[in-house]
Amino acid sequence: MRRLALASVFVAGACLVHVGAEDLATFALIAAAVGCGWAGSAWRHDWKLWRLSQRLEVISGEGQKIAIAERLAENAKGLEQALATIERRLIERHGVSGLPTREPLLEQMERDGSGVLGTFALDDFERLAGFDPDLAERVLLEIVARIVRMIPAERLIAHVDQGHFAIWYGKDIDPLVARSEIDAIAYALGGRVKIDQREILPSIATRCAALVDGITPQILLTRTLASFALDDMQDTYELSDQAIVQVQQRYAMEQDLRGAIHRNEFQLHFQPLIDAHRQWVTGAEALIRWHHPERGSVPPSLFIPIVEAAGLAEQVGMWVLNAAARQASEWGGGTADPLRIAINVSANQLHDTKFAEYLSRTLHNHSLDPACLEIELTEGVASADDADLARLLAKIRALGVKIAIDDFGTGYSSFSTLRQLTFDKIKIDREFVTDVHLRPQSQAICHSIIALGRGLDIRVLAEGVETAAEYRWLSQHGCRHFQGYYFSRPLSAADFVTFINDRASLAALLQSPSDIPQIERMTS
Repeated sequence: MRRLALASVFVAGACLVHVGAEDLATFALIAAAVGCGWAGSAWRHDWKLWRLSQRLEVISGEGQKIAIAERLAENAKGLEQALATIERRLIERHGVSGLPTREPLLEQMERDGSGVLGTFALDDFERLAGFDPDLAERVLLEIVARIVRMIPAERLIAHVDQGHFAIWYGKDIDPLVARSEIDAIAYALGGRVKIDQREILPSIATRCAALVDGITPQILLTRTLASFALDDMQDTYELSDQAIVQVQQRYAMEQDLRGAIHRNEFQLHFQPLIDAHRQWVTGAEALIRWHHPERGSVPPSLFIPIVEAAGLAEQVGMWVLNAAARQASEWGGGTADPLRIAINVSANQLHDTKFAEYLSRTLHNHSLDPACLEIELTEGVASADDADLARLLAKIRALGVKIAIDDFGTGYSSFSTLRQLTFDKIKIDREFVTDVHLRPQSQAICHSIIALGRGLDIRVLAEGVETAAEYRWLSQHGCRHFQGYYFSRPLSAADFVTFINDRASLAALLQSPSDIPQIERMTS
């Protein structure tokens, strides 16, 4: 608008200068055209300047954005590095003990290249943490404090697993010195831990392994920790090649066991239960057998401990329960005196509050008379002072299922157990049956158990009877029920039916005890 005003003033001034001239009108038009042209040119010039300024503003804004983005990227990178540092520090320090974790340990072992690794396991930690996590943590901290007090500050101590610690002895230490120190630490760690009014006596296991050429720190640590799962090893030992092989074999077997049920590799065999007075087979104990497609027949003594250690006892136990119920249902056949199948039940199964419900459902699913099933408990489980267990056993008896104590006489609470709980059968442990005719102490124990059963009106069965002499002595002293290799090995279902139908052979075994010849023992 200002430029238009200036153009108008220019035209008016030019006209005033030429007032009175004949060509004033023409000159006014020329002046107006020149003024308008000037105004237009000035406007175009300003427009270009404005567009240029806008462009410069845009360029300046983008520059600011780029600068801001660069600064943000730098800040983000710095924040990422800070978070990584914090995360690394958290990884390198255990959240409870505050000790270094396995990462710094492995790095130090890698740098040294050789040396001795000492490891300690608080055996009861997981079980303690299961029922009292706070107490377990306090015990753990006391163990850590003891280790720290005994170890020089320059030595690396790591918390490598829940209840496992490792001490790295570098390449400059004498292995014998390391061994002596590990033994001393283990002794100190096993001392009583007092927490408030409670006293805990820790169970400590140790391992000592050398880092040598051909093995990485990660593999050495992994194998050492895995070796603690081997129950049959000494508390302290050098991790030898043989031990490593054993760890690998056990792990492989555990993995095979986890799929054995789905692959139908388990079978039940049945060892006859004999009533000598009636000269009749009253039932059988169901015994699990594992036939691996590559390993062949795996002995129960080999795979049962792995089943229990690997936490598979409940799963395998339920398979045994269902398989036994199915077989008992097939054998029932509506007879007046049906066969009874006895199955072993683990402590893990009895700790499940729904076990009685599972048992009831199994009986219903197989249309099985409860009298055809018998639950066997080890004396250690049966004698536990546990109100929940007592209620569970009462529910089992209410279903009509019989309950027996296996391995009776091996514990310290046998008689008190019988007084507190009600059982239908006592099984004399084979420890007292073996060579009972030659061992006065075993004879005294068997006498007592037989008399106790008679007084409480509880059946007494001698298990593990393997010779005629053992059967003769027990029969002469009042035992009526028997189980063992003298009568029969565990049999397949078909062979068991054949056995019970061969009454003549059984009668020959059960002839008058005074006429029975001695035979060779069949097992060690």
